Amino acid sequence: MFGRAQLLLGDEVMQRLETVRVILFGVGGVGSWCAEALVRTGVRHLTIVDNDVVCETNRNRQLMANSETVGRIKVEAMRERLLLLNPEADITALSTVYNSETAESFHLEQYDFVIDAIDSLADKAHLILHATSLPGVTLFSSMGAALRVDPFQVQKAEFWNVKNDALARALRNRFKRDKTFPKRKFQCVFSTEQAHSNQGTTDEVVPGKSRVNGSLCHVTAIFGMSLCGMVVQKVMEQK
Repeated sequence: MFGRAQLLLGDEVMQRLETVRVILFGVGGVGSWCAEALVRTGVRHLTIVDNDVVCETNRNRQLMANSETVGRIKVEAMRERLLLLNPEADITALSTVYNSETAESFHLEQYDFVIDAIDSLADKAHLILHATSLPGVTLFSSMGAALRVDPFQVQKAEFWNVKNDALARALRNRFKRDKTFPKRKFQCVFSTEQAHSNQGTTDEVVPGKSRVNGSLCHVTAIFGMSLCGMVVQKVMEQK
């Protein structure tokens, strides 16, 4: 199944992709597409982490969300899909949350790549601080994909250079307030597009969120695919 990827990347890079260990936090509108792209590109050892279940409103943007998976645990539905792509893949599905209390249980030092697609500000900040403190671990992080419609403004930058992003701004303010900063630089995917405002209304309530923001598949998917691309490029550089 990897013939086209191998033709482009070569044997050495494909062998490296098969051996790297990746842990992905969040399999929603961004993370689900990242997980699929990683497995389709040759990553074999992948751990996916999310404590949510598939709901009806996920169907517009989350890869594993459809009429048959509504109500199912997200990581379990995602794992089934990934194993259909590659039955030989080593997919670990953890239906739990990452936070300051559970952080040590994930043993991030055992992974080559940590991918952050978390929505919660506090949990995201903790993951960034934790992952960047570990030698040999590469962190890639997704900033805000909601309230954007222009796919051509999605790009990557070092965290402190991310612009027009409320999530990045809130993280930077939090780090400055607490006088606790990431131990090293890390790359993020974000959009330079000025965030739009919600134009409609919704009765949807999401635990832990003060409000729900609109989001579109063609933007969130590009964020997820971009995170996969950052992993592939890093592996190519290590050749």
